Amino acid sequence: MTALPRSSDPWYLRLPVISDLRRSVGLQRGMLIAGLVLTTILLLTALFAPLLAPYGWAATGDEAGGFGTLQPPNARNLLGTTVTGYDVLSRVIWGTRTALGVIVAAVAASIVIGVLLGLISGYIGGWLDRILVMVADAVYAFPSLLLAIVLSIAISGGQSSARGGILSAALSITVVFIPQYFRVIRAETMRLKFEPFVESAQVIGAPHRRVLFGHIFRNATRTLPLIFTLNASEAILTLAGLGFIGFGIEPTSAAEWGYDLNRATGDITNGIWWTAVFPGLAIVFSVLGITLVGESMNDLNDPRLRTRRRSGASRAGVDKSGGPGRPTLRDPVGTPVVVSDDGEVRATEHGPTGHGPTHRRDA
Repeated sequence: MTALPRSSDPWYLRLPVISDLRRSVGLQRGMLIAGLVLTTILLLTALFAPLLAPYGWAATGDEAGGFGTLQPPNARNLLGTTVTGYDVLSRVIWGTRTALGVIVAAVAASIVIGVLLGLISGYIGGWLDRILVMVADAVYAFPSLLLAIVLSIAISGGQSSARGGILSAALSITVVFIPQYFRVIRAETMRLKFEPFVESAQVIGAPHRRVLFGHIFRNATRTLPLIFTLNASEAILTLAGLGFIGFGIEPTSAAEWGYDLNRATGDITNGIWWTAVFPGLAIVFSVLGITLVGESMNDLNDPRLRTRRRSGASRAGVDKSGGPGRPTLRDPVGTPVVVSDDGEVRATEHGPTGHGPTHRRDA
């Protein structure tokens, strides 16, 4: 049996996001690029927050004196100040670090636990599989925000430091996200354990640990990047909701967009818009960027949603005998194929100029 040739592309071109970007076309490519730009801005802002932020997240003045409260955007405070005298721009920039910390802590922990339980449950089966499935279904009944409130009160009494606030939000999101990874990995494991390459490894006496993590794990975790991107946006919303209702992080401990929105609700009625608009836009663009990346990757990896190239010029063996605007192609069996102006591909039994019945073909 001849082995299939490996791809000649470098390893970095086969990474999930990069390979999807190379395969995308049209609207899918536009959505993916827009999502990558917004997500990259979020990551770079969080990484270089000390260099980008003009002041600290709890600074109410500088060497020239205090900022003042509810100051409109000006040369000293580019996005204005809050009711407590904080610089809005600085808190928006520093808030990216808080959001990114929750994403990393919550989603990373849920991936590790969910994947491990899914592999064990799908491979072993039996009573252990039934118990884990029942527990996963029960956890789905708990709303993430409600669970975050309970854990926030249990951990820090409702008002927490940066570490405690991130921990409470991350724990609640972890518990809710674990069943999602568990179900996906369990289903893939149950399918893969009956594949010939797994049965061959079992026949030759390979230990279960090697079969599970050496053969099944590699093939069962291909969809994890898609779930990760979709869950990351939900983690940001959960953290913002927790801060908005008053169970978030103390403003002197870290900057958090949900808390800033909560403090700005009374300003809107007085025509003070800048205290709510900019933290709100930070939440919207962060969630939008991550969601666009996740949805684009989902479309590109779903054969039912994938956009196919309909351009005849990308195929080999173009014959110009079809006339201007109607190039004639030949499929692998030599049938003449005529591309119409509207992108439809047609093939005639008697060639491009024949009068036989016309059959439509997929490009």
